Amino acid sequence: MAEQRWFHGWRGELSRLLEIVALVGLVITQPLLDVLGRSPDFFLFHRADPAQILLLVALVTAVPTAGVALLGALSRLAGRTARAVTHTGLVGLLLAALAVQVGRHGTPLRGVPLLLVALLAGAAGAAAHRRWRAPGRVLRLAAAGPVAFVALFLLVSPTSAVVLPRGDGGAAGTAQGSAGHPPVVMLILDELPLVSLLGADGKIDAARYPHFAELAGGSTWYRNSTGVSGWTPNALPAMLTGRYPARSVAPHYSQYPDNLFTAFGGLYDIRAEESITRLCPPSRCEQPTTPEQGLGVLVRETGKLLGQVAGPTESAVDPEDSYREQTRAEAGLDAAEPVPADPKFRWDSLDDNQPARFTSFLAGLKPTTRPTLHFLHLLMPHSPWAYLPSGARYDAPEDLPNDGAGWVDLARQRHLAQLGYTDRLIGETLRTLRASGLYDQALVVVTADHGVSFRAGAQGRGMDAIKAAAGEVAWVPTFVKEPRQQTGRVDDRNWEHVDLLPTVADEAGVRLPWKVDGRSARQAPRTDATKHFYDRPGEPVTFPGGVPTPPPLPTPHPLVGTQVQSGPAAGSARVADLAAFTATDPDTGTLPALVWGDVPDRIPDGTLLAVAINGRVGAVVPVVPADPGGRRFAALLTDDKLFRAGTNTLDVFQVSADGTLRRLALS
Repeated sequence: MAEQRWFHGWRGELSRLLEIVALVGLVITQPLLDVLGRSPDFFLFHRADPAQILLLVALVTAVPTAGVALLGALSRLAGRTARAVTHTGLVGLLLAALAVQVGRHGTPLRGVPLLLVALLAGAAGAAAHRRWRAPGRVLRLAAAGPVAFVALFLLVSPTSAVVLPRGDGGAAGTAQGSAGHPPVVMLILDELPLVSLLGADGKIDAARYPHFAELAGGSTWYRNSTGVSGWTPNALPAMLTGRYPARSVAPHYSQYPDNLFTAFGGLYDIRAEESITRLCPPSRCEQPTTPEQGLGVLVRETGKLLGQVAGPTESAVDPEDSYREQTRAEAGLDAAEPVPADPKFRWDSLDDNQPARFTSFLAGLKPTTRPTLHFLHLLMPHSPWAYLPSGARYDAPEDLPNDGAGWVDLARQRHLAQLGYTDRLIGETLRTLRASGLYDQALVVVTADHGVSFRAGAQGRGMDAIKAAAGEVAWVPTFVKEPRQQTGRVDDRNWEHVDLLPTVADEAGVRLPWKVDGRSARQAPRTDATKHFYDRPGEPVTFPGGVPTPPPLPTPHPLVGTQVQSGPAAGSARVADLAAFTATDPDTGTLPALVWGDVPDRIPDGTLLAVAINGRVGAVVPVVPADPGGRRFAALLTDDKLFRAGTNTLDVFQVSADGTLRRLALS
């Protein structure tokens, strides 16, 4: 009898375990592996090797299940009744968590209403599980699910190419012509619309971006140049293979064996710093500089992902914003590189704050005995926006909106500020090339993979943005400086970014061993002005060519830059992180340059607020409807000269219709 009770007891425990395996698989394993399986760029950015990815999959699959199962098993110590009640409770909670995810996809409910409905659904499911046998049987059969989810991730998903790479690149190119192979320097920027660089006259705005103007003055500017996709994992492979996006696959050498690096690998040494691709196979080059890597980083970021996919509210964070380059200090790089001589680099903040990949790239820009390809894909001025034009960093909430009344204007302002910093990086690149003697002999290419729209209601790079503002999303700056080129010129041919590789190969004397969709700039221009853009691989959207007209720059309010007096408070406002203004240290390269907060409901939307530092107005912004974080205003103070070391006085004024200012007490 005792043996029979023991047998039934453990059979019951096995049944409960299988039910937990099924539910945790549906609530955690499936959604995580589904998103990660469609995001090979996540692993490529963090330079995760196959062993780390496999270990992460094992942790995602086993640890949550083991934790929940152990909690249930421990309840057996309190008796059979407690064990049964605990298991029913766990089933109900897991069903509620599953209902949250189903509700997010299938209903308009969000937040507390969705959570309440999910809890009711979980309670009903738990009651049904306790009363009838059928739900338990279904769950036990579903325990095979996690095995299927892992198999799909490893064998079928786009990430499978990163976990189990096949092949090591395609055939190398061969020499063509007799002019030799010049050094090649390629800097690919990210999320940079051409129109952001242009002044009202259609030329590079030299006052705002002197180093881009300098670059244009010594190179061929393909002004009618467009990217072919707003998504980097599609756009960059098209640029480096010469082929339009055809399939949704990992941006990995096993999926794109014929690319710039494999073609040049037989004739050139390659120094490649990729960001969210791995098109250069290990046999051609190594990429030692990494932003953040290791299993701990993967686990931490996957935990954040779980919060986004399992929570009852929509995530306001763009997935691409998770790609963040480390600063020089974070990467632990030494200070051997000389401080820039330009006195405009205040506090040496460029040297302190430049991304680690850029530092490594500059260090390699030296003449060599063999032809060398220097390649950098830098996530600048790509969001998250964190830099002022001077190079100083500032902090911002991750969930700050980029669209909607007031917010889209702030997003564009932050983008333009970071573009000002990117201009300094261009200047540092040109300075380094000239100092090393590489500039004159090298083929230098600077471009971007795609742009971004700041059109209200269509912010971003998706189809809505393409339809509303193709000129901001598709058109990108493209500069090609040929070896020994002395003067700049403008070429308005219909350039599409599949033309990049054939052009670079022709200029470098490399014959490509595969057919490309693009056309070298040494060939006659296209007669067709049609542009091709791929929101999805294999599904081109076409639109007419022609250099876009830049949108007007924001006109500064007359109060900006004026001196103001504090005076008595006539109202109130809440501002985040007030302590940052009492202990400011500019030498760290970080300033509290973004000010955000809330004002009382009695202050209507559209009311202007003037934000002043140390008695000088740095920005004037409108009050807007509260965002999900409760913020009704945010202001970027782009002039870092407003700040001083130590205590800074922050004032916020309500601007009346007649222009008078009423100071708001801050809390």
